[in-house]
Amino acid sequence: MSVPMLDTYREVITPEGVPLHLPAAGPLPRALAWAIDFAIRLGALSAMSVPLAFLGDFGQGLYLGLLFLMFWAYTIVQEALWGQTIGKRAMGLRVVAQDGAPVGWMAAITRNLLRTVDMLPFGYALGLLSCLFDAHGRRLGDMVARTVVIHVSTPPDGGTLAIDSVLPPPQPLQPAEQAALIAFAERAPRLPGPRQQELAGLLAPLSGGHGQVGVLRLYAMANWLLGRR
Repeated sequence: MSVPMLDTYREVITPEGVPLHLPAAGPLPRALAWAIDFAIRLGALSAMSVPLAFLGDFGQGLYLGLLFLMFWAYTIVQEALWGQTIGKRAMGLRVVAQDGAPVGWMAAITRNLLRTVDMLPFGYALGLLSCLFDAHGRRLGDMVARTVVIHVSTPPDGGTLAIDSVLPPPQPLQPAEQAALIAFAERAPRLPGPRQQELAGLLAPLSGGHGQVGVLRLYAMANWLLGRR
């Protein structure tokens, strides 16, 4: 059972067997993020409508194309590439897959196309009801796309290595171990700081460090494996 108007936590068990608690966002911060994005899109359309009006039918065609980009491509592209729109970034939110992985193009397209269903019968009523009765605040588009909107935690300070630094592993790694290390570096930045450290603790014998130091060393080793040197 959940308290629908409040933010909740979604527990995910990673392939390494570590439980992650994703801080799922409730309807209010999501609505504020949507309002910010709507204001940005409306402002861009309003600004462009004046000069395009002087181009006659050609300008009208360009305006219709811009209208499509603003109301569809705006959210799909930003969520697929970065997991968050400008509004979500301002509110400290991110869209992720239900297992905490990056959302990807197909999921971003699916959840945004289904906004047309969530809007029914008016004013996002169906989507709001879905958020209120779902344990993780998901609207119908999220359920179908298997996504969840979470709060993004601020990375903790500290550590002796920067994320863009490079560090060769202290011992040769098997292909599966290399893949696991790279997967950690790709997934961890989207997880809360304590969960990053919890995962990094499993590889403490490799990194030779604990806490945030271990996290940053694993990032550096992943950079080395990816040839960023």
